Amino acid sequence: MEYTDREYCLEVWGDMACFTRPEFKVERVSYDVITPSAARAIFEAILFKRYAMRWQVTKIEVLNPIKWVSVKRNEVGAVASKKAESIFIEDKRQQKNTLALRDVRYRLWANLVYVPVKDRPKEAFAKHQPGDDENPMKYYQMFERRASQGQCFTQPYLGTRECAASWRLVDIAHESLTPALNESRDLGIMLYDMDFEANPKSPEVMFYRPQMHEGVIIVPPKDSEEVLK
Repeated sequence: MEYTDREYCLEVWGDMACFTRPEFKVERVSYDVITPSAARAIFEAILFKRYAMRWQVTKIEVLNPIKWVSVKRNEVGAVASKKAESIFIEDKRQQKNTLALRDVRYRLWANLVYVPVKDRPKEAFAKHQPGDDENPMKYYQMFERRASQGQCFTQPYLGTRECAASWRLVDIAHESLTPALNESRDLGIMLYDMDFEANPKSPEVMFYRPQMHEGVIIVPPKDSEEVLK
């Protein structure tokens, strides 16, 4: 049976955002706009069922002008674990600068991709056996219900967890959408996502080169030639 993926749109906003560039090792510096992986994570915070579905971000609309803010923060320069000794914060405290975005607002578009039962790996059935009613409409309705009521499994955030995101489900069929930012630019090489399917323990990093045209960024599919691995 053939299934048609259903596209959804979320409007997200926040006072601050930091989509960290991996080439900067010490100080945090944000990309100019949200990355596809950060956009995907916002959808997954509302609904994610491993093996049964996945999210494919298709478009990012930048609604507010791109503005920056520099913040100095105290960070702990050590990682706690059961094997390591206790951490005395006063000895491990480090002051670092963060170049973040402020007053951000986006419209994020993504397809809810349903994975048929026959295409799921064997480990998908270890704890749960899908019932006879398993179909994509089940997941469409779950997401629509949760998103319209403001429900989420974890608090969505804009790059880092201290940058909490507010969000709402956009009614594509009945709302008249405000225009995106009237600005175009080449955003350079940007993080696309992490490929966990090939090797979950050591995922492959993927990049792409987005072009923002009048505030709109078209995100290519994961298997596209535009995605660099």
